[in-house]
Amino acid sequence: MLLTYIIIAILIGSAGSVSLAGLLLLLKEDKLQKTATYLVSLAGGTLLGAAFLGMMPKAINLLTGSIILQITLVGIVVFFLIEKIILWRTCYNKECERHQNASAPLILIGDAFHNFIDGIVIASAFVTSINFGILATIAVFAHEIPQELADFGVLIKNGYSGKKAFCYNMISGLTAIPAGILAYYYLSSTNQLIPYVLAFSAASFIYIALAGLVPQMHKKTQLKDSIIQFILIILGILIIYFLKEI
Repeated sequence: MLLTYIIIAILIGSAGSVSLAGLLLLLKEDKLQKTATYLVSLAGGTLLGAAFLGMMPKAINLLTGSIILQITLVGIVVFFLIEKIILWRTCYNKECERHQNASAPLILIGDAFHNFIDGIVIASAFVTSINFGILATIAVFAHEIPQELADFGVLIKNGYSGKKAFCYNMISGLTAIPAGILAYYYLSSTNQLIPYVLAFSAASFIYIALAGLVPQMHKKTQLKDSIIQFILIILGILIIYFLKEI
C-alpha cells in the first residue's frame, strides 16, 4: 500500500506538474509571466518549510543533530557540483543563462536527473510517514510547475512542437518513478539510512530554493513586488507548517 502512495505522489509531483504547466501555457504571455512569478515565490516557501520544518527535524530525531547538519552541508556542496557538471539549473524563465547556453536535449537530461532526485525525496519522506510524504509531494509539485513552464518555452523556441515538448517533458518527469521505487525497497530494508537520505533531501530543497528561486525573485525590486513575494514565501512555509500539524 505504501508503494502505491509513493507512485501516486510521484505522478502528482512530476506528471501532474508537467500537465498543469502545459495548461498554463494557454494563458496570455503577460498573465503567464505573472503567474510563474507568483509560483516561484510560493515554491520557495514550501521548499524551505519542508526542509527546515519537516526533513531536518525528523532526521535529527533519528540521528545526532551535528551529523545531520554536516550531511546537509555536504549535500548543498554536492548539488552545486552536480549543477556545474550537467547544467542542472532551476531556471524559471527561458532567458536564464542555462537556457541560453544548453541545448534542448541537455536541458531534458538535466531535468530527468532532477526528477530522479525528486523521486528519492518523495519515497524517503513516505517511508518516514504518510503525512511527511504529502508535505514533500506538495513542495516538489510547487517548484516543478514554474520550472516546467520555462522548459516548455525553451523547447518550443528550439523548434519542438507543443505536443512534442509536452511528451518529452513528461518522459523526463517520469524518471522519478523508478527512483522512488528503488528508494522505497532500499530504505524499507535499511532503516538506518533514512536520516542520511532525509538530510540529503533537505539539502536538495534548500539549494533549489536559495540558488534557483531567490535570485529569480530578486529580479523584481519594486516595493509592491517585494511585499507580494514575502507574503507568498510566508504562505508557502505556513502551508507546510499547518499540514505538518495535521
